[in-house]
Amino acid sequence: MEVIRISDRTKYQISDSDVVKRVLSGEKELYEILIKRNNQKLYQAVRSYIKDETEIEDIMQNTYLKGYEKLYQFKHTATFITWLIRIGINESLARLKQKNNTYTFTSQTSFYENNTILETPDTTQMNPEKKIIIKEAKQLLESSIDALEPKYKTVYVLKEIEEMSIKEVAKCLNISSSNVKVRLHRAKNMLKEQLYELTNNKDIFEFGFSRCDRITEQVMKNIL
Repeated sequence: MEVIRISDRTKYQISDSDVVKRVLSGEKELYEILIKRNNQKLYQAVRSYIKDETEIEDIMQNTYLKGYEKLYQFKHTATFITWLIRIGINESLARLKQKNNTYTFTSQTSFYENNTILETPDTTQMNPEKKIIIKEAKQLLESSIDALEPKYKTVYVLKEIEEMSIKEVAKCLNISSSNVKVRLHRAKNMLKEQLYELTNNKDIFEFGFSRCDRITEQVMKNIL
């Protein structure tokens, strides 16, 4: 089946809620908008539980496919991304169970390795010294955030890096807003002050354009 190209104007003007309604009415090709629009936040949520990049992409793809299958269950009183993230978290926890890992919110997990995942920004105009500084700073920050327990890390990356609201994070994790605030406060306290200052850079933990396109293509092939 030929994939219908979606204009950039349509992508920016239509809301997630309207996209869902139109997909359910038969315009399956519009699901691509939801994928590309929400890839970054979903990636952040999944990576709070899973470190391996190949597994992350696999879980993301499964999340989108499951979301498509259950799209009729989406309640328009909530935002699509919070609904999607909850599916993604459930998929992540199911993957951990398959690995026979004992997962609790209160224990230090063992699946954070020393691999780096940061995609550095375009540094073609930077001198070599500045490139090295940026790369090392990102790796140092990543290591510090990865050392947090998942319940703190998930809240931190969604609220501070992805700039979701307290209410949205609470809905994603199915916890109270006050609980989100407590976890966020503790997460910040566990990070060294100088590393916390570095998180003003919104380029960290990016889900790059080529990977975004790959996920989108794989999901749409299963739908169309």
